[in-house]
Amino acid sequence: MDTEKEQETAGRVAEEGGEADILRSRNEALASEVKARGAAIIQLEQALAAKESEIAALKEQLEGLKRSLDETSKAISEAAAAYKEMVVEANPGILPELITGATIEEIRRSLKNARAIMDRVRQEMEAAAAKTRIPAGSPQRTPLDLSGLSSREKIQQGLGG
Repeated sequence: MDTEKEQETAGRVAEEGGEADILRSRNEALASEVKARGAAIIQLEQALAAKESEIAALKEQLEGLKRSLDETSKAISEAAAAYKEMVVEANPGILPELITGATIEEIRRSLKNARAIMDRVRQEMEAAAAKTRIPAGSPQRTPLDLSGLSSREKIQQGLGG
């Protein structure tokens, strides 16, 4: 019996020793995996920091571009206003109120429309004036038509009455 107990104990120790080896190898594998993941985390943190600095640089660049765009927009508005003034001065026959727009293209279109309106009004006014035209000076003198008058009326007409 002692031998059976010893054999059982020896079997248990061998089993426990095998489990310990398995646990040690698993522990080493897990430790190396933790180190690898730690290294990966460090690399990801470095990549994140690089991306954040790149984002910050891009934001600064974007702000600079926005300022430049604002300045350019202001310059374009001023140029359009100056162009509008020049168009008004160059076209005294067109009402300044008809020339509108905030861009050069809009001003050109409104000038074209204003010219068309003024031409149409001018044509209508000329047509109306032609209909009511009165010749200058006195009408031509023509002899009186006395053919329809009686003799007595003709004598009265001749005497001034």
